[in-house]
Amino acid sequence: MAEIALSPVLESSTALMRAGRWSTATTLLQAVTPATPAERLAIAAALAEVAVDQDFAQQTTNADHALAVLEEALAGSPDAIFGWDLDFLRLREDYGTALLTGGEEVQSGTDDRVPAEDLAKRADAEAPAKRADAEALAKRVEQLRDTAPDDARAGHAAFYAGVIADNLRELPADAFAAYTSALVLGERSGDDLLVSLALRHLGDHAHTAGNLSLARTQWERSTELRQKVGHLLGTLAQQTLLAVLAKDEGNPSASAALATEVNRWSRQAALPWLEAQSAGLMKETVG
Repeated sequence: MAEIALSPVLESSTALMRAGRWSTATTLLQAVTPATPAERLAIAAALAEVAVDQDFAQQTTNADHALAVLEEALAGSPDAIFGWDLDFLRLREDYGTALLTGGEEVQSGTDDRVPAEDLAKRADAEAPAKRADAEALAKRVEQLRDTAPDDARAGHAAFYAGVIADNLRELPADAFAAYTSALVLGERSGDDLLVSLALRHLGDHAHTAGNLSLARTQWERSTELRQKVGHLLGTLAQQTLLAVLAKDEGNPSASAALATEVNRWSRQAALPWLEAQSAGLMKETVG
């Protein structure tokens, strides 16, 4: 009965996390006193997921403690599924860190105080290590995909195989195949968030290929699913893409209106990368 009583708390923390209320979700979970080792493990897993999700959304790296607590809870109460979840959360954290590092390099490239030749030398020196890190992430995610205990988890691993291939390894064909697999697994398992993730990135491939009609179909469906599950960050990210698409379709006023709303929400939710993207888009449409 204790685990059944805990489930509404876990569901509420997930809803708060998806709404961008990470601190409130953490406070809620920390207020619960676990009655059993199984409850302690479930709470630790939820806290770790909130921390990893917040790190990715707000471009921070603060989840190490929560991940260590989950590992400690697993040592006292081993569980194969939670063990898989821990490995997957670590992969997500490491992927987010890799993206954040890349973002810092891009920003430094606009700093006139650093000579361009020094930036180029730095990038060349760091490239082999970054490629090795990307390949290591790819191997880890494939192992997670192969050992996933259910279709939904296998689908999320497939999705991350896709973004690693796309964003870190520059292998678009591999990424497309992984997203397609994630979509199939998401639909099979009824995981609306996974379906939305796959459609977002499949739509990006359609957009790159110049198929704006298909991109709109996939991006609008992805947006609807994120709204359905109450995912604030995901919805704003999708609306940013729809603003890009409106501009490409020759409708700058619609693009500017969408970008302006995304920018307002992003500022209030402390989502720096979305705030920057939407601000850039606003300047483009005004220009």
